[in-house]
Amino acid sequence: MAEFRQGYLDDYTQNSTGVGIGTSSASDAKFEIVGGTTSQELNVTGIATFGSVSGFIEKHTNYTEDVNINIGDSGTLSGEIVVGAGLTMTVGTAATASQGSIDSLKVSNMFQPPSGGTNQRPPGKPGALFYNFDLKTIEFFDGYSWNQVDNTTKSGRGFFCGGNRTGGTSDDITSITISTRGEAVDFGTMVSEKTGPASCANDVRGLIMGGSVPGTFKDEIDYFSTESGGQATDFGNLTQGVNNLGSCSSSTRGFRIGGSRGNTTALMRNVIDYVQIMTTGDSLDFGDISTEKSAYPHTAASPTRAVICGGGTPSSPGPGFQSSIEHITMASKGNSIDFGEMPVKAARVGTVSNTVRAVHHSGYNNGSAADLYYLTIASEGNSIEFGELDPLRNPQDTSNINDGYAGGCSNNTRAVWLNGKQAENVKGFTSFIEIASGGKSSEFGEAERQMARFSACSNAHGGLGGF
Repeated sequence: MAEFRQGYLDDYTQNSTGVGIGTSSASDAKFEIVGGTTSQELNVTGIATFGSVSGFIEKHTNYTEDVNINIGDSGTLSGEIVVGAGLTMTVGTAATASQGSIDSLKVSNMFQPPSGGTNQRPPGKPGALFYNFDLKTIEFFDGYSWNQVDNTTKSGRGFFCGGNRTGGTSDDITSITISTRGEAVDFGTMVSEKTGPASCANDVRGLIMGGSVPGTFKDEIDYFSTESGGQATDFGNLTQGVNNLGSCSSSTRGFRIGGSRGNTTALMRNVIDYVQIMTTGDSLDFGDISTEKSAYPHTAASPTRAVICGGGTPSSPGPGFQSSIEHITMASKGNSIDFGEMPVKAARVGTVSNTVRAVHHSGYNNGSAADLYYLTIASEGNSIEFGELDPLRNPQDTSNINDGYAGGCSNNTRAVWLNGKQAENVKGFTSFIEIASGGKSSEFGEAERQMARFSACSNAHGGLGGF
């Protein structure tokens, strides 16, 4: 075919192989333009290759073949990218982390969030998801902290640890299944015998803190598996050796609350310690209880707050016993803050909780633990009567009415208390209520041994999900 030239410097060329603009020798392409080109409207009906695509602002771009966009300002495309049927879109491994956003996403097969241990959480962004291997649950970041999504795989076990028994102190750990009714059974043993310890748990581990044997106040912390039981193992030490202390936990932290080393105010310990439950090591200072209630405080928690109910000096009931309720925020550190009042001045009030309510009984105060009270943990105020702890009279011993040593455990619906009185050759006795409704408690079952000054905890209580 003849060539046709127009203008100077070979601006336009047409030859037998194609048409060229801005070149004297068109390539094998049918149409070649050298230099920038502006077109009022461009319609591509066949296959086209673009080194860079731009200028499609607010346009919808449909690709019916595989496309690779890797340079230039292709990222300015603001419309939709539609991938043809049977084709795939892949983001390369070199893509910048957290680049861009997706307003709507439908996943047909499986979506897998990032995962790892507690110390491997990514930087928190509101709404971010993370699967925590330590806690075995999905977490989400609310803008302030990581929160645990409700975990429905908990076994819901309650544990009763140590205490006095006829003939001495105990190293026993017994357990119940809170959602059922039946006897407490042997679960394991503590590192050593002790009376007046405190215990707490998440859904993996239980901790037993402090306690005493005649002449010795313990600073030991033991831990045990809440699923398998057996012999407890040394965890670390408290900042002080004490008995008659309280304890509670979130999913990650365990707390020691107060305690004493004798029967006078001068020997009270108003310290609050904490540990990271899934590690081992000595406790660290958290703050102080703000009132004189260091001995026999009983505590419970929601995922964010712990409440400290009652307590005082461990001498005879009287002015040394307190009606105050205080609280701490478990994810931070600091002294306890006033929350409200109980209707009675008492210690050893057997506090338990679900995620919303804490429930306590009337404790040790010149009589038996007969009445039940509740408070709403997220708010502040006085506890209100809503039931009766009965029967805690053991049918084998009609004179045996719980004397205020009753310790309790809970899941998110039910609270169970084991009566606490030392008696020879008499089984312990448990009763329960439904936390949402209250009322008069019902018989739950028996325990192999009758104990006093034991500790109680569960792996399904209301504090789980908090940090």
